[in-house]
Amino acid sequence: MIRNKILTADALTKILRRRGKKRAVFTNGCFDILHAGHVTYLERARNLGDILIVALNTDASTRRLKGTGRPINPLKDRAKVVAALESVTYVVSFGEDTPLKIIQKIKPDILVKGGDYEVKKIVGYDEVIASGGTVRILPFLEGRSTTRIISKAKNHS
Repeated sequence: MIRNKILTADALTKILRRRGKKRAVFTNGCFDILHAGHVTYLERARNLGDILIVALNTDASTRRLKGTGRPINPLKDRAKVVAALESVTYVVSFGEDTPLKIIQKIKPDILVKGGDYEVKKIVGYDEVIASGGTVRILPFLEGRSTTRIISKAKNHS
């Protein structure tokens, strides 16, 4: 059930303590308007391990990062849509501008970001490496972005 996939950080931490040898992959983002780029990225991330955790920015955090008018969809809706994806094992949210606190708490085996980041500059890099994990960057699916969808929708209204 979808609601069993949407957890608090504390509940997720308890579950992950019992994961055994299963590798936990962690990624984060706003995932405001889910599109093919997101789905492809999350499938690729899941293929790196056994459990895929997606941390979503809260509405306030998204507004601070993306500006007024965002998110388009509230956290509750975004969490439900992301949790419905087969590739996603758990969804958790965070209210800070970065997911550092939640990364420190759950200690993922693999930290993944999409795009053109420099690996060592990814938030949580030091913590994941120090605990024996790895950090990976996955390419974006070219031409797919929430900003582009919003812009296109505004131009057609």
